[in-house]
Amino acid sequence: MQTEIKFAGFGGQGILLSAKLLAYAAMKQDYFVAWVPSYGPEMRGGTAYCTVVISDKRIGSPIIKNPSHLVAMNRPSLEKFDQDVKPGGIIMINSSLIPSRSERDDIIELIVPANETAIKAGSVRAANIVALSAFAAKANIVDLDLLKKCVKEEFAAKAKIIPLNMTAFDAGVAIANNS
Repeated sequence: MQTEIKFAGFGGQGILLSAKLLAYAAMKQDYFVAWVPSYGPEMRGGTAYCTVVISDKRIGSPIIKNPSHLVAMNRPSLEKFDQDVKPGGIIMINSSLIPSRSERDDIIELIVPANETAIKAGSVRAANIVALSAFAAKANIVDLDLLKKCVKEEFAAKAKIIPLNMTAFDAGVAIANNS
């Protein structure tokens, strides 16, 4: 089993963090993992994407042209990467910022209003956690309880924002389970 996930959006959306959390959860389940970030020099506001490769065997190359799945947090990311996703994969679309859809009939679209959901949870800054948990629930790649624990550990130094992120996490899972 090898699964590749591309997380994409603009700098400041927590793209690299979401990918890192998924990678940590997979590592804690004894999978081999590769995490390859990429972002423009402008960082906040510029293009950011990250590929996570999860496998039960050693990973030959962390560079992936055609990922199994895509988490698209903004429209340019969907437009740039949706055709790269392998047939049968999941494309998570942040419908808060992406009014269009993939137009592919050989993938599974997961439509998640990540920004609105995060705002209801307490802060738009948790949109990446909504998207991550929704994708993880739909894809069933890692154990959700373990992923949630990784989120808590990541924010341990900022304990006052853990409840916000737990609410955002649960809301993302609920969206995926109802889609």
